[in-house]
Amino acid sequence: MKSRLPYLLIVLTALVVPAAHAQFGSGIVFDPTQSAHAIQQIEQGIQGLQTAEQIYTTAYQTMNQVIAAYNLAYQMSRMPQNLAARYQSDFSKWASFSSASAPDTYGNTTAWINALDLGNPTRAASAYSGAVVQVKSYPSSSLSAQDSTTQATIQNQYASSEIGQSNVTNLLSTLGTIRSDSQTFQQKLANLESDTYSTDPSQQTEVGVLAKINSATMLQVHSQQDANQILAAAAAQQALDAKEKLDERNRLINQAIDFQQNFTNVMQQTTSGISNALQSISLSPSGR
Repeated sequence: MKSRLPYLLIVLTALVVPAAHAQFGSGIVFDPTQSAHAIQQIEQGIQGLQTAEQIYTTAYQTMNQVIAAYNLAYQMSRMPQNLAARYQSDFSKWASFSSASAPDTYGNTTAWINALDLGNPTRAASAYSGAVVQVKSYPSSSLSAQDSTTQATIQNQYASSEIGQSNVTNLLSTLGTIRSDSQTFQQKLANLESDTYSTDPSQQTEVGVLAKINSATMLQVHSQQDANQILAAAAAQQALDAKEKLDERNRLINQAIDFQQNFTNVMQQTTSGISNALQSISLSPSGR
């Protein structure tokens, strides 16, 4: 449009110049007011053309920017065709204990295997009662006949056994529940992996990608929760082991204290007993 402006000015000048020349040759009167008005209109027309040219230039630049943004968005939305081949990998899967065909010679193994595979506190309690040696109840009369130190030791040992039973049954139930849910968890992971590497455009929208990120985060949280439960069960067993070691250490300390406190009386009783025995032997007829 800029290239057309000189031609427009030439045409407008040609229209004005003859009228000015005619004023001296043909008697035509020259009207400066009309000429000034015509020049003003020409200037306004030129300004309008410049404005239109600027609008056109701006619109053209905007169009190019929109096209570039669209091309970039289109390129960013395209899924690499070989993404699955380059990055997809298998993950470890939980194996079923029952599929290992564990022997059950005396019929007390299957309950334990079922507890590890399926979980449930009832199954865990049944597994414990069938596979673990059961402690007998100490007769009350026999317990009360013992001294206080022996009674405390017996009661302490019973506490360790009962805490151990709680830890084992809880661990069986936890592991079995996690293993039972693992098949469903693996299927959800497989679905997420398939959607992640899918070349379907509907799976690669911005909202779709964000949804898959959220789903992956939730699966990770659930997996971490299962790991924390296993760690908690292991920590409980470690606490029981620490208790048993502490009990043994405390018993040795108590025995040492009792020995120090009773050493003099025991030695006196022993010495007195020996003296009496020797005296009785010396006074007996056979000892003469």
